[in-house]
Amino acid sequence: MNDFPALRLSEWDATRVTLRLFIQIVGKVRLALAPAKNHWWHVVLYVTPRGLTTGAMPSGDTTLELEFDFVDHALVVRTERGEVERLPLRDGLSVAAFYEQLFSLLARLGIDVDILAQSYGDPTPIPFATDDQDASYDSDAVERFWHALSATTLVFEEFAGWFTGKTSPVHLFWHGMDLAVTRFSGRRTDPKPTWSRVDQEAYSHEVISFGFWAGDGSWPDPCYYSYTAPEPPGLTEHPLEPEQAFWAETGPSHQARLWYEDVRTAESPRLALLRFLQSAYEAGARTADWPMEDFASSWAPPAGKIPAG
Repeated sequence: MNDFPALRLSEWDATRVTLRLFIQIVGKVRLALAPAKNHWWHVVLYVTPRGLTTGAMPSGDTTLELEFDFVDHALVVRTERGEVERLPLRDGLSVAAFYEQLFSLLARLGIDVDILAQSYGDPTPIPFATDDQDASYDSDAVERFWHALSATTLVFEEFAGWFTGKTSPVHLFWHGMDLAVTRFSGRRTDPKPTWSRVDQEAYSHEVISFGFWAGDGSWPDPCYYSYTAPEPPGLTEHPLEPEQAFWAETGPSHQARLWYEDVRTAESPRLALLRFLQSAYEAGARTADWPMEDFASSWAPPAGKIPAG
């Protein structure tokens, strides 16, 4: 099902908040178990034909996977030993209950894992074990969010194939619940002493990143975005496509943005999104003086050429 469903933030925000915390708990399990990767790629989740997965993770004498199944609405835990456990997802299941039930389930399977059991990316961290307030789960809204992720992933994967330089996987960062793919120039940056440990690793090299975010209080609706880091002078002087795309200030820097609704309602959502991604890439690559010809594939669409919809 490769559609772009309606996804107004106001219609599912309570569920989004709860789901984000469920995903953070699972993401922190992955952070604790998976071998470290450059740019924090070991902490991410991946979109699957049924939802989101951690992928395989080592633990003691076995390997396990945690997958959010948004078809049957359960968190599924599988091990290399053939064990399969399910934690049903339903309205009324609080973050505290989800946390307790998941770790009880892992303990029964002999999986020993320790996480910092509080939310990440909030002004005041929320302790998972005491969060009885966030317990909204609208299964229809969750399915629409997952279908939006799935449809976006396919376009991001197509776009990623046009670039021959270092590219991240298409993956979901659980701290903000945003889907992203990133291109690298190969040149190192000059990390600032004030940068966090996370940012120093994430932005150790020049990047142009592209993403999809469901929104929150600061973004009123789901949106596609792109940024170039470090931001080169003159970035925002370059035009974006399609015509609904715009440059937005984010503190001292800027992002290219395109509302999800403008993509969803376009004659060809795939084509509209590809045009946005390509125009944002060209803006960043040209102003940052990336060797664009060296990064162009010999058979995937060359820079500036969008395939027929």
